[in-house]
Amino acid sequence: MAFRYLSAGESHGPALTVVVEGVPAGLPLDEDLLAADLARRQLKAGAGGRMDIETDRAAILAGVMAGRTTGAPIALSIPNRDHAAWKGRAVPAYTVARPGHADLAACVKYGFDDIRPALERSSARETACRVAVGAIARAFLGRFGISAASYVAALGAVPEAAVPLREALAFAGRSPNRAPSQAQEDAYANAIHLARAKGETLGGLIVCVVDGLPVGLGSYVTPGRRLDARLGAAVLSVNAIKGVAFADAFANAALEGSACHDPIVLGGDGRIGRPSDRAGGLEGGITTGQPLVVRAAMKPIPTTLAPQRSVDLATHEAAQTAYERSDTCPVPRACVVLESVLLIELAAALTEKLGGDTLDEMLARYALLPTADDVRLSPAPKVFWP
Repeated sequence: MAFRYLSAGESHGPALTVVVEGVPAGLPLDEDLLAADLARRQLKAGAGGRMDIETDRAAILAGVMAGRTTGAPIALSIPNRDHAAWKGRAVPAYTVARPGHADLAACVKYGFDDIRPALERSSARETACRVAVGAIARAFLGRFGISAASYVAALGAVPEAAVPLREALAFAGRSPNRAPSQAQEDAYANAIHLARAKGETLGGLIVCVVDGLPVGLGSYVTPGRRLDARLGAAVLSVNAIKGVAFADAFANAALEGSACHDPIVLGGDGRIGRPSDRAGGLEGGITTGQPLVVRAAMKPIPTTLAPQRSVDLATHEAAQTAYERSDTCPVPRACVVLESVLLIELAAALTEKLGGDTLDEMLARYALLPTADDVRLSPAPKVFWP
């Protein structure tokens, strides 16, 4: 059974609930491990008042005994502390649709005369579920030497800076705004301060890198098995993400073919290598063994303190949006969300590749998979996997 999950819950309901299926038996797992990624999702920089209320912690309700997974579905519950402030209150109807949100389309689709049922579920609060599941995927993939990291490459009008990838990832780990350098951190903090003062919101560009992947996850044989398609869909499923690219795909589009692709070179020891990673770790929908590099564009979120032109769906009259508590800039917090959705999809691809019911079984099979260093030329010559 492939790694997959189903979540339920609303932004201000009692709790978010998740059921995760396909995790093999024997994986060490506890609530503290999940809490580490959930804490990263609650970075205070650019966040609104909700982050002062919630201190997310996922309770493991099923699928783990004595600190190890049992192979059965894992059930998680993440309480909404803000629910107490809403419980028993008469909540007025919300009828002015916000441009850029799911509000208007959802009301048309589901026949709502109140936007609140849509905004409660379409809220980015749901991403806490994905981060909790992503933490399980991270723990699982970590057993195979696979890891993920990310940084904010650009924020608002602050452009991307030329910072070496590894240096950017290392600095982002200690940066409040997940910036790649101190100069970018200072610029991001100033941009967020100015946007908050104007009642505006900011978007940005996030870069995620996954290291340690084997050769051969995904396939080209059918469109639905292409890993780039699956990863792209996962990234675009995250709230406010409107663009995705592998490596510098949009810049590569301006190059000539011979300058765009990664040369295949033969070393003195007979190993085939790549001096570059312009493909971002994928060719033909299959992992190459090189780092997976994904870039995602996040738009400014639509809930702004500054009013926007709209229509009141109850009166059919022109209206302006009313402010509800929200972030000024959720881009730094979105880093861990994007890591999570990538890790979830990669965990699914790895379980499909390996099969097996226990972690030990899968580790033994994984040891037989080729890595990027295993590609050699035979005397024929032809490429083969020893």
